[in-house]
Amino acid sequence: MAKKNQSTRLTLQHKESHGVEGIFGEEAKLHDLTVGEISHHVIAKLTEDYPQLTFRYRQSIEKKEINEALQKVDPNLGQTLFVENASIIPDGGIIEVKDDNENWRVVLVSEAKHQGKDIENIRKGELVGKNKDQDLMAAGNAIERSHKNISEIANFMLAESHFPYVLFLEGSNFLTETIKVTRPDGRVVTLEYNSGMLNRLDRLTAANYGMPINTNLCKNMFVKHKDKTIMLQATSIYTQGDGGSWNKSKMFDIMLEISKTSLQILGSDLFKQLTKK
Repeated sequence: MAKKNQSTRLTLQHKESHGVEGIFGEEAKLHDLTVGEISHHVIAKLTEDYPQLTFRYRQSIEKKEINEALQKVDPNLGQTLFVENASIIPDGGIIEVKDDNENWRVVLVSEAKHQGKDIENIRKGELVGKNKDQDLMAAGNAIERSHKNISEIANFMLAESHFPYVLFLEGSNFLTETIKVTRPDGRVVTLEYNSGMLNRLDRLTAANYGMPINTNLCKNMFVKHKDKTIMLQATSIYTQGDGGSWNKSKMFDIMLEISKTSLQILGSDLFKQLTKK
């Protein structure tokens, strides 16, 4: 009930502040909104734009629910569960819509990850490494944990024709361009985007089959190979190429676009509600 009240309150805020411009005005930009908080603004906007539909937000999906979805596709799937209350918790949660048959369908799953503090450290003049004598820190592998949630949502949505998983990346480990950063003493440090020591984007592009990043890939691709047709569930990966922080309004726009792509693909299963007088 608290989530429902929050969505209702945010819908009113959107109307009173004339939409996203008011919600993400100068004052809002001063605050570090989490991707989960932005998700609540997205569901409020969807509720405003599609008053005939019912949306809900939840923070997690239980593994047993994922197994149940797999079993509906094929009884051989989704048989293994060791921890009864195991679940996945994407950073931004899950937004769903109720279809004409009273089933909840996923329209958005979002996560935001920051990895690599080289830019901040250089600007502060802090050296790193074991002996505190390096400008750059070798990138870690923490981001690879994102693959677990992506795989679980892909399992949960195996029967769908869309995959609305969006991953926002920021930090020096996700550069797509070479940048120069100045230390307080005036020395300039160059961060090469194609440095194997820094860049970890290639650890994630398996999740979108090596397709372009910063692209809405919500609609599943069906590719033919010899006598087979293969469905691809691709993650929409967005990165700040210069290592900077994401503009929250831009994140909102991307999340809303992907949500509306989901609704478009689900259109025939929402038709009765959308055309109800």
